[in-house]
Amino acid sequence: MIRKIIQINEDKCNGCGACAAACHEGAIVMLDGKARLLRDDYCDGLGDCLPACPTDAISFVEREAAAYDKEAVKAAQTRKHAPAGCPGAQSRRIVHTGDDGGGSAAEQASRLSQWPVQIKLAPVNAPYFDGAKLLIAADCTAYAYAAFHERFIKGCITLIGCPKLDGVDYTDKLTAIIGGNEIKSVTVARMQVPCCGGLENAVKAALQASGKFIPWQIATISTDGRILD
Repeated sequence: MIRKIIQINEDKCNGCGACAAACHEGAIVMLDGKARLLRDDYCDGLGDCLPACPTDAISFVEREAAAYDKEAVKAAQTRKHAPAGCPGAQSRRIVHTGDDGGGSAAEQASRLSQWPVQIKLAPVNAPYFDGAKLLIAADCTAYAYAAFHERFIKGCITLIGCPKLDGVDYTDKLTAIIGGNEIKSVTVARMQVPCCGGLENAVKAALQASGKFIPWQIATISTDGRILD
C-alpha cells in the first residue's frame, strides 16, 4: 500500500539517538552510529521522531510500505525485557564515593563522571552537558599520558574519538552538543600525530558554528607521554 512513512537521511544523521528515544513504537534503531528505520510496519506515520532530530535528518515521504501493525509493535514491546541496542548507548551519570584521590597511582579511582564517552554514542541533549567543562580527547591520549584522569578528566564531561578510525567528521555532532547546551569551557586533548588534526579542526569548526564565545584550549601529548603545550 502507498502511505506516509518516515525517511532518514543518513548523511544528515549525527548519531545522537534522540529519534530512537522519541519513537514509542521502536521503529527506529541505531546501527553503526546512524539511525535506521527497523521495520515499515512498526512506523505509525505520526512523526514523533521529527521534532526530536537536531539536524533535520528525518522527513515524511509517500511510498509503498507495509501497513502499520499495532499488534506486532505490542508483541515486540512485550518481548523487550532489556533496553534495545548496545548498552553503551545508555546515557547515565557516574558518581564515585569513598575515594579522595589520595591513594597510590594503582589505587586511585576513575574520574569519569558520565557514560557513554564515545562522541558517536553520546546523546546531544544529555542533562550532564548543561554547565559542563567539556573535554574532547583523542582516544590514544589516555594511554599515552599516565595521569590523564587527574590532569584532564577530573571535573569534566569527557568525549573521546578518533576521526581516522571512525572515518567521520565530528563537526555536526559537536556543534549540536556545544550549541544546544550551556558549556562552560572546552579542552581538546590530542596526540602529536597528524590524524589528530581532524579532531582539533572539528572542535574549532563546532565552536565557530555554535555562535558562542566559550573559553577553549588545546593540549598536545607526545607519543612518549609528555604534554607539549
